[in-house]
Amino acid sequence: MTDKLPIRILLVDDEAAIRRALRAPLVELGFEVVDASRGEEALHLVRAEPFDVVLLDVNMPGIGGLQTLTRLRCVAPRLPILMLTVRDAEPDKVEALENGADDYITKPFSIRECVARVRSAVRRAQAPERPRDASITIGEIEIFPATRIVRRCGQPVRLTPKEYDILLCLMKQAGRAVTHGKLLSAVWGAEYRREVDYLRTFIRQLRKKIENDPANPRYLLTDPCVGYRFTEEIEPL
Repeated sequence: MTDKLPIRILLVDDEAAIRRALRAPLVELGFEVVDASRGEEALHLVRAEPFDVVLLDVNMPGIGGLQTLTRLRCVAPRLPILMLTVRDAEPDKVEALENGADDYITKPFSIRECVARVRSAVRRAQAPERPRDASITIGEIEIFPATRIVRRCGQPVRLTPKEYDILLCLMKQAGRAVTHGKLLSAVWGAEYRREVDYLRTFIRQLRKKIENDPANPRYLLTDPCVGYRFTEEIEPL
């Protein structure tokens, strides 16, 4: 029986101090880490070697993080890419997610958060593709696309058609941040991309139906100024 290969991370950041600060604990935790200081170098490495995930800084000289993201998506469409952003860079987060990033990590961040996001992204990428109409169960919430039935703790939940569509969109991408624009486009159409207040109203109503405490949701989480995500795992109460 062969040992499981370590997760290979491509860490792309122009600041050597950040690369050193991340590399040491990640290697100590059993990851294999390859460094790159520019987007051009990252593209060369991805073309030449296999990686399980990329940690990509947004603000870099040269072609920059967002352009590197776009080019990496052409080279490796299924490779998980997590963007490293600063706290006040919401427009960068939204642009990155809408252009193919799997998630983002806000600086400063803990190694524990980084490792959790990396493992989650790799797990999603390596999971077998789910049949289109397969049911999804997360915690107490079950959704059945074939019949448009939703259950909470085994009991039916009465949702409006749009509430159901929002829930299905988010549960299919559990663990990922879905931007306001993407969610609005998926449920209502591209002409509604900017109707964020409209979306918030539906999210409030949906939380009342699926959360024990809508003011402190466990399932349907807000990514401030970015969008929403359905939690991937639920801790027991």
